[in-house]
Amino acid sequence: MNDTPDQNLSASEPSAASASIAQKNLEKTYRIALCLKEEIGRALIGQATALHHTLIALFAGGHVLIEGVPGLGKTLLFRALAQTFNGSFSRIQFTPDLMPSDVTGHALYDLKAQEFRIRRGPVFAHLLLADEINRAPAKTQAALLEVMQEQQVTIEGEAHTLPRPFMVMATQNPIEQEGTYPLPEAQLDRFLFKVLIDYPTLDEERLMLESVTRNQVGDALNVAAVQTIISPETIASIQQITARITVDERITDYAVRIVRATRDWSGLSIGAGPRGSIALVRAARAAAVLAERDFVTPDDIKTVALPALRHRVTLTPDFEMEGRTADQLLSALLEHVEVPRQ
Repeated sequence: MNDTPDQNLSASEPSAASASIAQKNLEKTYRIALCLKEEIGRALIGQATALHHTLIALFAGGHVLIEGVPGLGKTLLFRALAQTFNGSFSRIQFTPDLMPSDVTGHALYDLKAQEFRIRRGPVFAHLLLADEINRAPAKTQAALLEVMQEQQVTIEGEAHTLPRPFMVMATQNPIEQEGTYPLPEAQLDRFLFKVLIDYPTLDEERLMLESVTRNQVGDALNVAAVQTIISPETIASIQQITARITVDERITDYAVRIVRATRDWSGLSIGAGPRGSIALVRAARAAAVLAERDFVTPDDIKTVALPALRHRVTLTPDFEMEGRTADQLLSALLEHVEVPRQ
């Protein structure tokens, strides 16, 4: 994609004189998003919803928790995304014996130089894949989630800033699987989205089979077909542009009313906290950008409500035993909360 806009994206404060520049930035950002999807699609077959939600989280500067059984393309999605903007990529396989220093890094004593040297951990990357995060001990999970919040690592009292942009995609297997443990609510709250990945359709699975087995030894993930079309600096600029998308007071009120409704909704024992409202607005701004708009609509809030809230609520035991899901209850709640009129 040689014509992909990668230059002259400005994140300056909007004004009457810069309105046309802001509109050009929005158009460029929209075209970049289309190109990102096209390039990732060269490696990843299907999973369009998961890809769309991941781009929303990236543009909003948030982190993503993806749940699904192994082998559905979670790692491939993130590796292909990193390839599109030449971002550094790290992967951590979470296991019961993983230590916090294995994630963040640690200090080593150099006998020859007679001084301590900092060995940086895999978190020092633009995109970090935390694979099967719900198999690790709580202290290791907490170390990663602290990094997600602060976007810096403290080793031996010295703070080290992470590269920008910085995004974590944590995967977890369904908790019914052996050896998995649910993440605490306070830790789940740090993720902007929880994305569910399901099995591919019949046609998608056929295409996947042909792609993986054609002229290839083994089944290693292949992102060679994905071109680098932008830079990490461009992603950082897009995040600044997204943060300045207009949100009307009525939209803000709508987001707050949705989140407050989860706290006394039948079937939910725990509702979303204030971070839920923040997540709705942040994600809705990115959804507006991906729709080539410089303002948020109620439909943007509805579009992001399920991935932004499904991990922030807890079902009552009786509803859980009936096989009900958070998505079912949240969908009913969205129908009940009054939508602001234009």
